[in-house]
Amino acid sequence: MENKYKYFKRDISWLSFNYRVLLEALDERLPLYERINFISIYSSNLEEFYKIRVADHKAVASGATESDEESVQSARELVEEINREVNRQLDDRVRIYEQKILPALQKNHIIFYQDSHVEPFHQQFIKDFFKEEIFPYLQPVPVSKDKIVSFLRDNRLYLAIRLYPKEERKESPILESSRPPLYFVMKQPYAKVPRFIELPCHEKNHYLMFVEDIIKANLNLIFPGYDVESCYSIKISRDADILIDDTASSADLVAQLKKKVKKRKIGDVCRFVYDRAMPHDFLDFLVDAFHIHRDELVPGDKHLNLEDLRHLPNPSKSLHSPEKPKPMKLTILDEKESIFNYVARKDLLLYYPYHSFEHFIHFLYEAVHNPETREIMVTQYRVAENSAVINTLIAAAQNDKKVTVFVELKARFDEENNLATAEMMQAAGIKIIYSIPGLKVHAKVALIRRRGLNGEKIPSYAYISTGNFNEKTATLYADCGLFTCRKEIVNDLYNLFRTLQGKEDPKFTTLLVARFNLIPELNRLIDREIALADQGKPARIILKMNALQDPAMIDRLYEASEHGVQTDLIIRGICCLIPDQPYSRNIRITRIVDSFLEHARIWYFGNGGNPKVFMGSPDWMRRNLYRRIEAITPVLDPDLRNSLIEMLTIQLADNQKACRVDAKLQNIFKKRTPGTPAIRAQYTLYNCLCSNNAQQPKDQPAMPQ
Repeated sequence: MENKYKYFKRDISWLSFNYRVLLEALDERLPLYERINFISIYSSNLEEFYKIRVADHKAVASGATESDEESVQSARELVEEINREVNRQLDDRVRIYEQKILPALQKNHIIFYQDSHVEPFHQQFIKDFFKEEIFPYLQPVPVSKDKIVSFLRDNRLYLAIRLYPKEERKESPILESSRPPLYFVMKQPYAKVPRFIELPCHEKNHYLMFVEDIIKANLNLIFPGYDVESCYSIKISRDADILIDDTASSADLVAQLKKKVKKRKIGDVCRFVYDRAMPHDFLDFLVDAFHIHRDELVPGDKHLNLEDLRHLPNPSKSLHSPEKPKPMKLTILDEKESIFNYVARKDLLLYYPYHSFEHFIHFLYEAVHNPETREIMVTQYRVAENSAVINTLIAAAQNDKKVTVFVELKARFDEENNLATAEMMQAAGIKIIYSIPGLKVHAKVALIRRRGLNGEKIPSYAYISTGNFNEKTATLYADCGLFTCRKEIVNDLYNLFRTLQGKEDPKFTTLLVARFNLIPELNRLIDREIALADQGKPARIILKMNALQDPAMIDRLYEASEHGVQTDLIIRGICCLIPDQPYSRNIRITRIVDSFLEHARIWYFGNGGNPKVFMGSPDWMRRNLYRRIEAITPVLDPDLRNSLIEMLTIQLADNQKACRVDAKLQNIFKKRTPGTPAIRAQYTLYNCLCSNNAQQPKDQPAMPQ
């Protein structure tokens, strides 16, 4: 029997999210360089999307790999659909960049040259800069269909050049020359010269230029004796997924990763991006010479790799961005207050990046120097470079504490960093547990086990977070972290760590752990809301996550909607549930994109007026629910539970940065009703947290109107 329920395609839904990121570049209320940064984020996201998701579909479409989830034909059709949508979005990106961003820069006296033409007062500077700073690093390589061609490195910018020898040129135009053209490719010297060059000011204007445009303006110096007909930017994106034997032992897994990570940059081509102004015959030559498949062609802008815009110089003093919310330190946790002592009395909830991540570092530091600490146990998924967390754990080991760290080696794009950090910790005497065969461990948890000096029982401490133990992302991602010494949570967390060490099949009484008790409990919670709705009582679900993709759980939400359960989804990224259908009429989808990346996973179930609220690491995707170890805790402290409910309420009321996702995957901005206050959720939440803090931080930013 055919399922009456329908779903958005995962990757098309993700493209809708990434387009929402691009739309931030249109918001003239934002500082100009913040708008520019959103173009960079959009471009960077798209690059990774092609390297992983599109590369996987292409492998299936070509028959190179098999998939239980799609056929060769469906994979081909999906790649075509992805490329159509990306091309549509790139048209908008060009329009936003050229018609909105560049004029806004010019209005602020920043002239950003967009081609090789420069004003007369800059021409000599351009020539001199090229000769002195760029020319020594250029290596043009000839391209011929009949000979071995150079290898195009992953995500590196190249100039493809077509030229003719001057001595063979007839009186007729170059294109009518009897001799065929010559072709060259030339890699931009990204490691030697900045992508953006600041030129001398003129009158009251500042000037910027792409380094490739400086190269284009001086091609005659590179190819003396030739007439350069044309020059266009190109780049290759290569498959960055690492295929490893996921059932291998830890030692074999480490060996595989060390070997295969190095091959990431020479993977199969998944995208050939070219300047859409390139003539067809020029493109055809490159396609044949580099053995590019037609379905790998993606037209791009005149300037590629716009993710580099995050490094765009800001020469105008008038364009400095206003302050974003600064991480605040809680007055209840001043330098004289022990976090251990506070949490022994009451659970503690931190909201990053509004609260300082230094509180967590202090928590670990206190464990290092507490004589009653027996063991520190931590999971690590994505590790920051020069991490204070890691340094503190090493200090603990050197202070004769037992330290156990589970390191997930299969965290994509962080494999090398995680492995290097693990080896450094191991050398310091820390016990390292590597990835579990067949699973990823995505839980973000820490446990401080203590015992009195005379053997008496004293509180141990648990920490459950929605985000990684990473100081860098803690300033960029909006996450939550819960400290508690409740015995039921501490004991469950200890059982989880024993499971990670392969010591037992645990029973969890309070924590929800993916692959153990999570799915049954979620079904029970949804069933409870359905039963309330059937009795004519209020029934309510609010789910805040990064992604919702698992068909089984989506079906449960559809079912709940059909029974009248009012459901709000605050989903930043992928959402495969389709709203505005007969079976989803009671479900609404909100998407928030703003200064910080919404990353927290918070779940609310009305429960007949006695709400249950959970927080933890998983999204509702198949990989999270069935192929990973994830940890979710109920928030048992009434004050903290109400605080999270207030956060959800603020986000649902956002009328500045929130969009409603409709049945066509469009991002429909929520309108501010006349007479109602402006609510920009991230800033409103920050101001609420400030007011709840005993001491207001100085110079706290007001919410931009």
